[in-house]
Amino acid sequence: MVFVEVILGASLGACLQVLFDRLTKLKLPNFACQEGVQEWLEDWKEKFSQVQMAFKDAPEEHYTKELVKAWLTDFTQLAYDVEDILDELSTEANSQRMLIDENRAAGTSKVRNLVTACVTGLSPSTGVDLRSVMRKMKEDITPRLDELMARKDKLNLDKNVVGTVNTRTKKTPSTSLVRNTDHMYGREEDAEAVLKLLLSDAASTEVNVISIIGMVGIGKTTLAKYIYNDKKVKNFFNLKAWVYVSKDFDVEAITKTILLQAQPEINCNNMDLNRLQLKLREAIRRKRFLIVLDDVWNRDSFQWTLLCAPFEAMAPRSSIIITTRDQEVSSRMTAFKVKPYRLGSLSNDACLSLFAQHALHSRDFSAHPELKDISEKIVRNFYCLPLAVKAVGSLLHNKEESKWDLVLNRNLWDTLEESGIASSLMSIYHHLPLHLKRCFAYCSIFPKDYEFEKTQVVLLWMAEGLIQQEENIEMEDLGMEYFDNLVSWSLFQQSSKDKSRFLMHEIVNYLAKLAAGDTCFRMQERAEGNEQDQDNFEKIRHMSYLGGEYDSFDMFEVFSRLTHLRTFLPLTPVTCYLDFRVPLQLYPRLQRLRVLSLRGYVITGLSDSIGKLKLLRYLDLSKTSIRSMPESITDLYNLQTLLLEDCFHLDKLPSMFGNLVNLRHLNILGATKLEGMPRQIGQLKFLQTLSNVVIGDGGCFGIKDLASLSHLQGTLRISNLEKVTELQHARDADLINKTKISVLSLEWSESMRDGTNELNVLNMLQPHNGLKVLTISCYGGTEFPSWLKSPSFHDMVVLTIENCKECESLPPIGQLPALKVLTIRGMAKVMNIVGDFAFRKYERVEGLEFL
Repeated sequence: MVFVEVILGASLGACLQVLFDRLTKLKLPNFACQEGVQEWLEDWKEKFSQVQMAFKDAPEEHYTKELVKAWLTDFTQLAYDVEDILDELSTEANSQRMLIDENRAAGTSKVRNLVTACVTGLSPSTGVDLRSVMRKMKEDITPRLDELMARKDKLNLDKNVVGTVNTRTKKTPSTSLVRNTDHMYGREEDAEAVLKLLLSDAASTEVNVISIIGMVGIGKTTLAKYIYNDKKVKNFFNLKAWVYVSKDFDVEAITKTILLQAQPEINCNNMDLNRLQLKLREAIRRKRFLIVLDDVWNRDSFQWTLLCAPFEAMAPRSSIIITTRDQEVSSRMTAFKVKPYRLGSLSNDACLSLFAQHALHSRDFSAHPELKDISEKIVRNFYCLPLAVKAVGSLLHNKEESKWDLVLNRNLWDTLEESGIASSLMSIYHHLPLHLKRCFAYCSIFPKDYEFEKTQVVLLWMAEGLIQQEENIEMEDLGMEYFDNLVSWSLFQQSSKDKSRFLMHEIVNYLAKLAAGDTCFRMQERAEGNEQDQDNFEKIRHMSYLGGEYDSFDMFEVFSRLTHLRTFLPLTPVTCYLDFRVPLQLYPRLQRLRVLSLRGYVITGLSDSIGKLKLLRYLDLSKTSIRSMPESITDLYNLQTLLLEDCFHLDKLPSMFGNLVNLRHLNILGATKLEGMPRQIGQLKFLQTLSNVVIGDGGCFGIKDLASLSHLQGTLRISNLEKVTELQHARDADLINKTKISVLSLEWSESMRDGTNELNVLNMLQPHNGLKVLTISCYGGTEFPSWLKSPSFHDMVVLTIENCKECESLPPIGQLPALKVLTIRGMAKVMNIVGDFAFRKYERVEGLEFL
């Protein structure tokens, strides 16, 4: 399986590039500088560079050698260990810089802490044992790296780089021809929809561009062929041209191919691009022309503009059909407006008919009923992917039934290689930038058919260090861009059940698993008979599993061997029980964890030892039964994400929250027992998500503490506003300048209060004009503030006003242009609805509730 090893080589290249960049930018802690660590790191960087060069464009023959495969695996493991070292050094270096900054305004105790770290190598702030780190660098990492470099030299990897030729299989070009024996199954509705896009707009004066988008093997080319050969299409267009483009977007070659089909008698020899385009423009002038560009990869807008220059001479209602697995391709075709059409999966019945056509030359199994059961299993085995089903069907044509059993039980990837799908998938993977290769491979942690949320995946990528901070760009924004790119490449697909969720097709999931190698493991595979080799347990870095009704301690015995584990991710759709010994005894041993989730488990607390997980960046305790959290959780210097959603029993947060200096996301939505929050949350300058603000008494978090949280975005719910008595504190919250907040909820309790003060407070809490969703609940004033009477909230789509029992009138909000959902309830003193609030103003509102 050559492709598998090639994928592993590409994955190592992606990992090494990240390490090389980090080694270049790394700022060492003071103690490490004194110990000469910089020289070691420079030596590592040089050797990583040599390895990168050895595997850049290396021929596939490299990967067929068992010794090379073993070397690849060993070097990948070393790269992960080096990354652990760099994370520990970065943790301490960043902590020391923070201490130095604080020292300018602090007392001698902090100076003493810094001196202690520099002299002893033990950090009092992060718990990083720098002497132990140095020892590992000297006695473990450096000797292993030297040994691997010696093995590389013996394998002669460098000698084959210069002048090598890539021997990867090329895809057979498509043509527009449809054989008489060919049939299209299950795509009738798709064909009708594309034909409608192609032919229906009689008033159009522009060139019509349709982009058929879908994953490899889904049937894009087949659909385009049938559209191209449809009788209505033949009668509608004066000329037609079919071009197989693929990865090599050669404008001159494409232009020549189109010209030869538009004007077959022309001699194109010795014509440069300029003459070709002039001839093409004349040939298609005022002609209604259909061009199909099949299997397009190009994202270069300049190349598209150059190619499309002659097309402006075509007659109105001319059309271009593009087939591509990358939705970004069509968006770069700026010369024309593009209509995207995403092609979904083929039904099981349609795939079965397709299989019968190629295996038996029949539409069904009426002549061979004994083969129907095994055919259904084969189709399921290839996940209803049309190209794979066709290839396997053709392979089994005229073969005895025993051969069918062999195909059913053989390795999936071997069959994908024979069908050409493996080559196409490999092309996609190699085409991905290095940073996307790592992100994609990490997603193999999700089981088949698992639906994931975009934000969840981005936060996991951040926690694993797969998104590197760039100047003036937030990691979250980069992560969203990475995710969109994988969607664009059709590696992630939007769920048909929930548009906010995504999944990977089973074969794409299989590709991700190959890319991850031994580093990602799904525990349920043990139950399915795919148990990981016991010798490979130490190579596992990321693990997920499907939780059961009760997960016993025995289930986790294997974890005691997973000393390098970075991700512990149970995927529990419902509440389940966990042996109390697991969080108390097991997790403290996993010192390299970056991601720890206990989501959905019925646990009531955590051990103080949680604070020892010094590299932890993502902690999910949502939907657990925890009542409080240990103070040691504030020792998690690297923590970026803390999820406490629906922790209904949680009544207190740790007081030293300000120690979590890298915290970016805090979700306490549904933690209804909280009566206040630590004031130190206001010191977290990187905080972006703060789902709830619970205004408390005394020394708790107050409304004014929102002032310094300038990066807040998304949803913000502020409750207990009756406790705000100082108007200046409300003004200090500065909601009007927190322009990334899209959903805002302002809530008071229902106790008796001073309505005049509440009107003044609400006046001070004016949000920015781009707000999309606003809720005002239990407000005690008799009227609404002036800012709510303004028509300037041009983006507001949802407005809810509820239980404002003292209000005698509603705000004149009839001029909100984008409003779609309006809910008014519990407004007992409102007697009349007049003026700008009249219902005739809300004909465009999709949801209107007035109770």
